[in-house]
Amino acid sequence: MPQATPRSSPLGARPSVFLLAGAFVTGMFLFAHGGCGGDECQDAADCRFDHSTPAEGKEWVCEDKRCEQHPVQQPPPDAGSDAGMPDAGTPDAGMPDAGRPDSGMPDSGPTTVSVQVLAFNDFHGQLEEPAGQILTGVAPDGGPVRVNAGGVTYFARHIAALRATNPNTVVVAAGDLIGASPLLSALFHDEPTIEAMNLIGLDLVAVGNHEFDEGSTELLRMQSGGCHPVDGCLDGDGFPGAKFKFLAANVATGVDRTLFPRYDVREFEGVKVAFIGMTLEETPEIVTPTGVAGLTFKDEVQTVNALVPELRRQGIEAIIVVVHQGGIATSGSLVNDCKGAGANGLISGAIVGIAKGLDDAVDVIVSGHTHQAYNCVIDGKVVTSASSMGQLVTDIDLTLSKATGDVVEARANNVIVTRDVQEVGEVKELVTKYQELVTPLANRVVGWVAQTLRTQSDSAGQSTLGYVVADSQLEATKPANLGGAQVAFMNPGGVRADIAQGEVTYGEVFTTQPFGNSLVTLTLTGAQIGQLLERQWRSSGATLMLLPSAGFTYAFSASAPIGSRVDPASIRINGVPVSLTAEYRVTANNYLASGGDGFSVLAEGKNRLGGAVDSDALEAYLKAHSSQASPLPAPALNRVTVRP
Repeated sequence: MPQATPRSSPLGARPSVFLLAGAFVTGMFLFAHGGCGGDECQDAADCRFDHSTPAEGKEWVCEDKRCEQHPVQQPPPDAGSDAGMPDAGTPDAGMPDAGRPDSGMPDSGPTTVSVQVLAFNDFHGQLEEPAGQILTGVAPDGGPVRVNAGGVTYFARHIAALRATNPNTVVVAAGDLIGASPLLSALFHDEPTIEAMNLIGLDLVAVGNHEFDEGSTELLRMQSGGCHPVDGCLDGDGFPGAKFKFLAANVATGVDRTLFPRYDVREFEGVKVAFIGMTLEETPEIVTPTGVAGLTFKDEVQTVNALVPELRRQGIEAIIVVVHQGGIATSGSLVNDCKGAGANGLISGAIVGIAKGLDDAVDVIVSGHTHQAYNCVIDGKVVTSASSMGQLVTDIDLTLSKATGDVVEARANNVIVTRDVQEVGEVKELVTKYQELVTPLANRVVGWVAQTLRTQSDSAGQSTLGYVVADSQLEATKPANLGGAQVAFMNPGGVRADIAQGEVTYGEVFTTQPFGNSLVTLTLTGAQIGQLLERQWRSSGATLMLLPSAGFTYAFSASAPIGSRVDPASIRINGVPVSLTAEYRVTANNYLASGGDGFSVLAEGKNRLGGAVDSDALEAYLKAHSSQASPLPAPALNRVTVRP
């Protein structure tokens, strides 16, 4: 398993912008646990922090609250094969620690402390058992071996079992704990997930991009509690808020102020460990702009590296970064592999550059966002990710030096959340409660489809479900009094799950579009529509194809330069060429209409008119165009033509 080289790292907790009381608490904490003033000390660590290197052959000790230099005590001859070796980074290897069991001094206990960090990411409110399986190996015939995994009742049991192995345990999550959630959690504004995590004992969560789906005010409510300002408390018994802490080191609300604390400090047997939490800098590009209004998202590496000196001044020598940004592993990798298309055959993606750019004071990086499973050592730092939906838990075991506070050893193991364990009763009761509340609504039949509608796209970026969603949005905004739309565009990332052949329930409709986005109809010129289409290809190499409604067609050349791929003459609405100077009414969900996914030209649209919620539009479309006797057929994938 991966092992990180020992490094130094310090920590503390800066308060959030909205809690002045946090500043007082933090100040009192630092007063009680920080370095010492003058020669006064609490232990040898204070002396090492406040004084220069001791004379040769001597070490700092704290006697009667004063720092003194004493001769180094040598171990007896039978101390082991490492006796007398001057390796300060190896436990019990002749380290000048007067408290060592074999040092000839009074036995003051072990020289190291064991800390366990249990980590996961991208839970997305998945309280029930998720679809899909985890790859565990290869069968004798060469086929994959997979196992069912996940479900919060089993997740809770695995967390409890791992926690029982070490009293010094912290449970952390690397973002997207909520948002893009199934109906069971989303219908109640993700309050069920927060309540479940309270029961499980989550300690810290770094904000992810989906934490901002309903805006920063709603996210603050997740922390502090209280009923929803519009819907109230739908379960009828109030909402206490999170017992765990949200962290947001790089989400600024002003000068030197953040939405949530930048980091949190935990102390274990006198040794402090710092947890810095943050999300990806690009969050504003993938979140509804109104959801992040007034917030600034800063560079991940610069944010952490600027905190390191501050943390070191507090005498903390172990730093863990919990960040909602990740890497890409090779398809078919096992959960503890680090294989990918990056350098030396390791994972690729943004987390690699982040790991290399972070100060060597950082010992461990808990990552997420890409829904991948990997277990790596990058630039001497342990880097992990636990897939998504609660299917894995990363068990990170740290050995810390009591003398220096350094991480002596760091090992990680991705543990599969199997379903062969007993469910946690208290968590199961919570899930059952919400299932009973949501079932009547979720099982209501709203339509029928002749074939399974899929999110998977073809080579031109077309998908059957994406087209049905776009068609539903056009129909919902086509009447003159509802927008007068002539075309609708859907972003593929907003279509989250297939709709199976046969009857369609409200639960399936909601799962397909779980964000609760509203429709916006706006005016663009033909030239702006051309710009919108060209923006599908990015200079970074990324491609994000929009899904147009029926009647809108165009062609593009895959080999043409970026910015000149779409043939303007091919852009047509109901067979009529689009004029560059004419104006057209265009519908998109409020995420896209505000410039989401980098389609900033939509934010320039004029004469905006708000419309229905996207899931309601899809429900209405299915009701109008399908019946049990005549189910809705899958649309043909013929709206976009690819040319050489």
